[in-house]
Amino acid sequence: MTNPKFELYQSKNGEYRFRLRARNGQIILSSEGYSSESGCRSGIASVKKNAGDDKRFKRQVSSSGKPYFELVAGNGEPIGCSQMYASRRSCEGGIAAVARVAAAAPIEELA
Repeated sequence: MTNPKFELYQSKNGEYRFRLRARNGQIILSSEGYSSESGCRSGIASVKKNAGDDKRFKRQVSSSGKPYFELVAGNGEPIGCSQMYASRRSCEGGIAAVARVAAAAPIEELA
């Protein structure tokens, strides 16, 4: 993989979801399920809009002590969530990657 991208797909339960892949192919942000494709596309647009604002990234720690982050919209609603990271430093790297690539990442529809 050479370019970051959003992948839009329909899950087995019929919900629409997206994930943002980094240049290296790693998934750096995943969405919750949407009932419609248009709602999912609106979620991607919200990521593109909000990823450049560090205040929109909510740093969290899981019950097992692993750091992760959520990207939230201006109204505080979650837009996407990261994977669990081994360290706070690697979590910050994930945030930086989303902030760096989201705005220009194209959308690829998966079958």
